[in-house]
Amino acid sequence: MTPPTRTLLDRLFRTAVAAADPALLVPQHLPAKPKGRTIVIGAGKASAAMARAFETAWDGPLEGLVVTRYGHGVPCDRIEIVEASHPVPDAAGRAAALRIMDKVRGLTEDDLVVALISGGGSALLAAPAEGLSLEDKQEINRRLLKSGADIGEMNCVRKHLSAVKGGRLAALAAPARVVTLLISDVPGDDPGVIASGPTVPDPTTFAEARAILARYGIDGPEAVIAHLDRAEDETPKPGDPIFARNDVVMMATPQMSLEAAAAVAREAGITPLILSDCIEGESREVARVMAGMARAVKQYGTPIPAPAVLISGGETTVTVRGKGRGGRNVEFLLALAVALRGLDGVHAVAGDTDGVDGLEEIAGAFVDPGTLERARAAGVDTLARFADNDGHGFFEALGDQLVTGPTLTNVNDFRAVLIE
Repeated sequence: MTPPTRTLLDRLFRTAVAAADPALLVPQHLPAKPKGRTIVIGAGKASAAMARAFETAWDGPLEGLVVTRYGHGVPCDRIEIVEASHPVPDAAGRAAALRIMDKVRGLTEDDLVVALISGGGSALLAAPAEGLSLEDKQEINRRLLKSGADIGEMNCVRKHLSAVKGGRLAALAAPARVVTLLISDVPGDDPGVIASGPTVPDPTTFAEARAILARYGIDGPEAVIAHLDRAEDETPKPGDPIFARNDVVMMATPQMSLEAAAAVAREAGITPLILSDCIEGESREVARVMAGMARAVKQYGTPIPAPAVLISGGETTVTVRGKGRGGRNVEFLLALAVALRGLDGVHAVAGDTDGVDGLEEIAGAFVDPGTLERARAAGVDTLARFADNDGHGFFEALGDQLVTGPTLTNVNDFRAVLIE
């Protein structure tokens, strides 16, 4: 039987996910119908669900293609759905990106392009810049994912290795009107960072991208370094007239989802404190801070008295140094369990709202006061797993994983630390 506290934490997570449901959001933000054609394109883990919601609500003619992660597709009648690899791009993503580029070429001022963009789109729109190969993009993605770089840094690099990101797709679509409907998965909700901003201006530069690789000691592939050093064909910048007729609509953000979860906590008689929707940094360091806050609530009633729940979002990082599978949410939770040392009355959940933590088809996991003791009883060496960045293996051994399957949306990570 599931303990009541875990049931509540699970409900908080699922409420956060439900608040970003494309079926509820898209019909509220339909653009005006054009004189000419309506072309729907998109990329991201939520893009297929967004496409289905759009074509259901749109009573005029339309055509289009969106690309989503394997397993995240949903059936559509008028918009083609293509599945591809995330977080490391593959040939299917490259082919889809090239076809999307073809669909927006040669349009007129009377035409409308609706771009359905959500987190994950950066890897899924895998059209390499001239002179680069798919293999180059795959290798740089792998290195960035293991480096500890944050999402803004990774996407700055990706924009400058792409034929479609960083506003280049909007440039191809001009002079058509472009309306971008966004579901944010990034700290700060910057449209230029979400899926590497294929339809919005890009303030970043080749020089910044090169500096990011240097900062994390990434010295290859050779073709990537040479491309960034040449710094040719810069991305279109803010103020460029190609964006004059374009609109950007932020339909869902991490903060909206945190607030929805906080409302559920209040209904349950638990005082919520939303710490931030844009927490970044190494998962294990963030966990140590959260553990300290939980102790203060438990022992001193500050910054709020118990019963309380500390709610946060954002995107932490994992610098993978061991042989484990990484995953920023399970890394956070394993570090939290180590820092709390079985502190009575403190429970937690953390998960990625898309249902996938790192490279695993697992959203996240749960921690409670008995986590470390159950690990000992099961013969699981907690500190060894922690040192090996093996949070997924740790929580799998305990049966404490949070499994949702593809949620068909993505508003980044959700964390809740409940203090009884």
